[in-house]
Amino acid sequence: MAILEILKYPEPVLSRVAPPVNNITGDTVKLLNDMLDTMYAAPGIGLAAPQLGISQRVIVLDVNHENPHKQVYKLINPVISRAEGSVIWEEGCLSVVDFTAEVRRAARVEVTAFDENEKEIKIEADGLFAVALQHEIDHIDGKLFIDRISRLKRDLYTRRRKKMLRTGVVPPADNARILI
Repeated sequence: MAILEILKYPEPVLSRVAPPVNNITGDTVKLLNDMLDTMYAAPGIGLAAPQLGISQRVIVLDVNHENPHKQVYKLINPVISRAEGSVIWEEGCLSVVDFTAEVRRAARVEVTAFDENEKEIKIEADGLFAVALQHEIDHIDGKLFIDRISRLKRDLYTRRRKKMLRTGVVPPADNARILI
């Protein structure tokens, strides 16, 4: 198990659609476990392979941040098969430094995916779990949550981020927030 580097916006891989996993191998299982270690160390409640520079449709989640390791999801090739309702949720992201914003998402989703044992699973989710699933599936579709906010807010953040990169001044991590 390893803790990997989480890439930050504006890394190009974060805006690319990841291809599906064709064969679930030992390398896939190792990736899932490394992703979990990385997510917990960040700390976060979800992580997608593209955030680590790995262009694969693989995500991990554990939205029960008060009791970690109790409800872990390791999903390969997840697809939202049904979405209903609407909710606005304040989101942050491990790949988007020092920024949160309200994002409109489906209130309830049904997701189908494969687990590490090649078993097809179906998940019904609402609340934070539904938001986290949509957020991570966006990552494997080449989208960040800032792609879902107003152009003005996104442009303001982009300018601020470019200044951070240019000056080398990055604000300290705020561990009080839950990041997806």
